[in-house]
This record gives sequence, structure tokens and C-alpha cells, in this order.
Amino acid sequence: MQPRNMSMSGVVDLAAVKAAQEAKAKAEQARAEAARQGGVGAVSPADLVIDVDEAGFEREVVQRSAEVPVVIDFWAEWCQPCKQLSPVLERLAVEYNGRFLLAKIDVDANQMLMQQFGIQGIPAVFAVVAGQALPLFQGVAAETEIRQTLDQLIQVGEQRFGLTGLTVDPDAEPGAPAPQAAPAGPHEAVLNAAAQALDAGDLGGAVQAYKNVLAEDPTHPEARLGLAQAELLQRVQGVDSQQVRKEAAEKPADVQAQITAADLDLVGGHVEDAFGRLIETVQRTAGDDRNAVRLRLLELFEVVGSEDPRVTAARRALARALF
Repeated sequence: MQPRNMSMSGVVDLAAVKAAQEAKAKAEQARAEAARQGGVGAVSPADLVIDVDEAGFEREVVQRSAEVPVVIDFWAEWCQPCKQLSPVLERLAVEYNGRFLLAKIDVDANQMLMQQFGIQGIPAVFAVVAGQALPLFQGVAAETEIRQTLDQLIQVGEQRFGLTGLTVDPDAEPGAPAPQAAPAGPHEAVLNAAAQALDAGDLGGAVQAYKNVLAEDPTHPEARLGLAQAELLQRVQGVDSQQVRKEAAEKPADVQAQITAADLDLVGGHVEDAFGRLIETVQRTAGDDRNAVRLRLLELFEVVGSEDPRVTAARRALARALF
């Protein structure tokens, strides 16, 4: 199961990390708003399998993927293998009881979505998790393999993005409305400006915008993540990566070379390499040098996210190195 713009086992796509964090924050806001209104919006088992078209894709798939993994079944009426696979997916959607939502898309009626996902043949099964698309498999698969894939997908949604799934009530009326996003927060305009600056390559503008939010709300999760990402990209902008790596390899005691090389490691998706390099440098240093390395490592933890198991493991290794 290889992602398009989100990693389950290695590469960190910084844009995907940011989008996932935003999706998670919006899901938490939506759940909080639902709780204030007296409920969490339980759905009927019949609502676990939905037909989706191009007009409803953003609402029914992308937005809902901030709360539950959405599995997409691309099918067509003339496709005989689809008629074998679809009933299995529909049965599993009910059996998994809200741990994922199944969205069925008729490719004949939704050619644009078919093109956007790059589908060459059907049946084709994708997933969207916290706004990020992942190809799962193509063609008819054995049920045991499908279950393994679903279990892995759900685990990623829970561990990396805090997706709690849907609450299913057998007595609920079918056709209940999908959870709606909470109203925009007080910093929404500034955060949008920061994201636009980041996309435009205005790293200085993005850094300042995120700092403005944090000045008023020091624990704001999206601003903390955005600032860490923007500052990382700012640090490596214009850096001669080959020269940096050469110096880091030739001078293991050069603290700045190791710190810069770790930044490059992370931007390139080599998470464990970045963490390992700095932890080894902590072990070799003392005083101000050691503290500088420790602080950079904490900044990189912010970029990857505290819930990532690689961060958890690196924090333990850092503690052993320090004490």
C-alpha cells in the first residue's frame, strides 16, 4: 500500500503532514461542536456505504476523511470483477462497524474523478485518510488480503492522525447528515495567509504569520506545525546539499554540519537518519554544542508530529543519550 502524498513507512511529505494536521484539527473541532449540541452524530449501518459523485466528493470523502478513513470503490455496471469485489467491501464496511466508510464511485458517471486518481482499470480501490489519497489495490483480491489492508489502514488513521471512526447506532435513521466542520476559528484568516505564503515560496512571510498566531495562542497545533515546517524549509533554502553531506561525513565532530545535514535528511524523507544523526551528535558533544543539537532535534520532532512512532522512539533514545 503505497501513498500518493502521505507516507505510512518512511518518506515525510511536509505538505501532507501539514494537511493531515489541519484535517485532524478540523475533525476535533467538529466533534467538540457536536458534543456541545448534545451528541456525536451516530449513523445507521446503512450509512456506512455511500454512493459518491463529483459534486459530493469534497463533502462526502475529503471532509469526512478527517474523522474516519474513507475507502473508495471505483466500479462500473459492466465490470464483472466489480460485481465480485463490491459485495465483499460492502459487507466488511458493516462488519467493521464505523472504523471505515465505503464510498462507491461509478467511473462511467464520474470520468473526472477516474482521471484524477489515475485509474487504468477497474475495480480499483483507494483510500483517503485525513485528506490524503492512498492506492490500496486493483482487481479482485482475496478477503484475507482485503482485511489485512483495511486493518493497516485503520491503524495508520488511529496512530498517526487520531481518527476515531464513526459512531454506529443500529436504531439510527438512515440518511443522517454528515458531520459538518466547525465554524472557522479566530486565526483562520492568518493561517490561510500563512499557507498561501508557504505555497508561494514566501517562507519569511509564512514564518511571520505563524509566529503572529502563536503570539496570541502559544499552543495552537496548526501554527506550531506550520512554523516548524516553514523554518525547516527556510534553513535548507539555497544550501549546497552535496557540500553539506561531504562535510558531515568528513567531520563528524562538526556540530553545525551535522545539524544542517539532519535538516536535509528530513526534507528528503529520511526521518530515522535525521533523528539518528542528531542523537549520535548529542552523545559526542557537551555544553552549548549539545544543547544546540538537542533543540534542533526537538524542532524536527515538531515537523514530523508527536504521535509518530518514530518520534516516540527517538525521544527515548534522546533521553538515554542525555542521561
